[in-house]
Amino acid sequence: MRFDPENPQYPHSDRFVLSKGHAAPLLYAAWAQAGAVEDVTALRQIESDLEGHPTPRLPFVDVATGSLGQGICAAVGIALNARRLQSSYRTYVLLGDGESAEGSVWEAAQVAEHHKLDNLCAITDVNALGQSRATQWGHSLEQFERRWKAFGWHAMVVDGHDLDAILAAFDDARSTKGRPTMILARTLKGKGVSLFEGQEGWHGKALKPGDDLNAAIAELEVQLVEGAVSPPIAAPLDGPVESMSPPDVSGMPAPAYELGAQVATRTAYGHALAALGALDQRVVALDADVKNSTFSETFEKAHSDRFYQTYIAEQVMVGAAMGLASRGAIPFPSTFACFLSRAYDFIRMAGISNLNLKLAGSHAGVSIGEDGPSQMALEDLAMMRAVPNCAVLYPCDGVSAERLVAAAAAHQGMVYIRTSRPKTSVIYPPSEQFEIGGSKTLRESSSDVATVVAAGVTVFEALKAADLLAKDNVAVGVIDAYSLAPIDAATLIAAGKRCGNALITVEDHYASGGLGDAVSAAVGTNGIDVHRLAVSEIPRSGKPDELLEKYGISAARIVAAVRRVVATT
Repeated sequence: MRFDPENPQYPHSDRFVLSKGHAAPLLYAAWAQAGAVEDVTALRQIESDLEGHPTPRLPFVDVATGSLGQGICAAVGIALNARRLQSSYRTYVLLGDGESAEGSVWEAAQVAEHHKLDNLCAITDVNALGQSRATQWGHSLEQFERRWKAFGWHAMVVDGHDLDAILAAFDDARSTKGRPTMILARTLKGKGVSLFEGQEGWHGKALKPGDDLNAAIAELEVQLVEGAVSPPIAAPLDGPVESMSPPDVSGMPAPAYELGAQVATRTAYGHALAALGALDQRVVALDADVKNSTFSETFEKAHSDRFYQTYIAEQVMVGAAMGLASRGAIPFPSTFACFLSRAYDFIRMAGISNLNLKLAGSHAGVSIGEDGPSQMALEDLAMMRAVPNCAVLYPCDGVSAERLVAAAAAHQGMVYIRTSRPKTSVIYPPSEQFEIGGSKTLRESSSDVATVVAAGVTVFEALKAADLLAKDNVAVGVIDAYSLAPIDAATLIAAGKRCGNALITVEDHYASGGLGDAVSAAVGTNGIDVHRLAVSEIPRSGKPDELLEKYGISAARIVAAVRRVVATT
């Protein structure tokens, strides 16, 4: 590998991902040999960055690993980033044979072949032992070779203890063009120590001080080569270095929507994403074969060289986005919000990696209509609010959607944007500004008996309800809580206190973990009652208006809730 141990984040250095993250001690020892780690004896101690599985607290670790099957997906993104930069750096990733049972490995295999990533070299450590038993194919190297060749990779089998054979394989990989390489290395777990060489029952176990430890060290010392020195480390090639500052979105064009126009927020998302791409070359988009529904195709039409198709493979879509983000790109992977749930383990690990990832989920809630419950993301807000430091945004109209896409790009850290299928009225002027952590008060008076807090499509139901109640001289406030995390606690508390300590939340989401829980957490210590309207059962197909009514989040249901609250206070 070509790298500078004194500058591990240099953008044109070769990259290494340890997908089998439980082998972290080996990674730390290798970097110590290269001069980037001073003390490996602090392994797993609370004040040490040498954790049980690698995380980017260490500057030579790009993404957190340890959840198996993820490292190769991230490596795909890191390799794509080299192409984006037109850099000659190569990406290496080490997998375990046990983790090769993970479906995400094969998602990565097909995406890497599709993009002809000949700058990607993977190595599988085929030691035939898993955690609890022998692996699926044991030492049948031909099983691995047959599969990787079937996926279009250049695959070769080597003796994993023959260093000359390994180096020759790496030379072969470097000369291979038009496809990625997989080196399949046959090894014995615990090689060189007779106590556990090739033996089951030693996964993750360390020898305790005593005779066994002393005997193991003695066996290894015999195998040391006297006078051996590490070969010199080749320097990376020079290349341009990108800015690490957040994008300056002040140059974003104002949303071109007139008040009252009917615009779906998913459409506005695509427009804003394309505009961002023109503003900053670091912005990239990833799709899982729904670009014409999420409207990320608008970005593809403008910036096809920075648009990456993974087809229907959400795990590698998010995993590759993680790899891209780790190397300075600003990735926007988007799909139906419900399908992000199958990639949630990747999202969780992206949170642990503290990556600058911008996720977008469209077609959320019962408001999508006839497609039915399998397509109605009703858990996504809870899912994303659970990720530490993840901003969760839910715009209601075209203007707020475009402004919040820009805000997401400028924000340093993970962001989730929930977009909607139905067209909604534009209620904000093009000059309106939106910030992460804010809200918009749409109705407010000194005679309000309650305040309705809504987000996304339910903002319009709340406004309708306010108009219906006004006909009976009942005044209610309406807040568009477009930022669920962080949430605008100060505005919510003030509204609750002004209205007799009563807030009503209404959301196109299940009751657990969404807007109602976010508001309750924000105001709960201030003596404010939160009355929640949410989808309380598994829905069915129907027209959007029918579904909003049937599942208790329509304007009529809000009116009834306000009357109940007024009657009991």
